[in-house]
Amino acid sequence: MKELDVVKIVKEFNNIPIGTKGAIVLEYDGTYYEVEFFASNGDTIGVYTTPCDVLELVVSN
Repeated sequence: MKELDVVKIVKEFNNIPIGTKGAIVLEYDGTYYEVEFFASNGDTIGVYTTPCDVLELVVSN
């Protein structure tokens, strides 16, 4: 996974519902990413430092 890829949550993390999509805005070291998560209406939920083991790649950019 890399910056600008679309990902989704596959495990419980920071009270973000499983299946929530987001965009990687920064890659730290391949094990953590800064991800901006979005609600189904497109509003930003928040930006979180997220471990790679709770993410699944949806669209590679």
